[in-house]
Amino acid sequence: MRGRRVLRRRRIGRAVVGTAAVVGTAAVVGGTVSRHQQNKYAQQDAAAQQQYDQAYQQGAADAQVQQQAYTPPPPQQAPAAPDMTAQFQQLAQLHESGALTDEEFTAAKQKLLGM
Repeated sequence: MRGRRVLRRRRIGRAVVGTAAVVGTAAVVGGTVSRHQQNKYAQQDAAAQQQYDQAYQQGAADAQVQQQAYTPPPPQQAPAAPDMTAQFQQLAQLHESGALTDEEFTAAKQKLLGM
């Protein structure tokens, strides 16, 4: 009986050692794979950031060129307000010369005054 116990313990011992070796190896391999993946993703992120920065700088340069090339049109001046005194003098001259009748002169004055 004693011999069986010893053999049984040896088998259990071998199984435990074998399992520990497998687990340890898996942990080492898993850590290595994890580090490789992290390095790969870090390189991809750096490359993507570099492309983004280049595109941003190019866009900013393009916007600056467009802004420098753009010259706004000169502001348009409002049409000069009609000089009512000059228009009344012109109407009076036309009336005195006989080109306008009394009714036409009165209608033109009311039109100028906005009545």
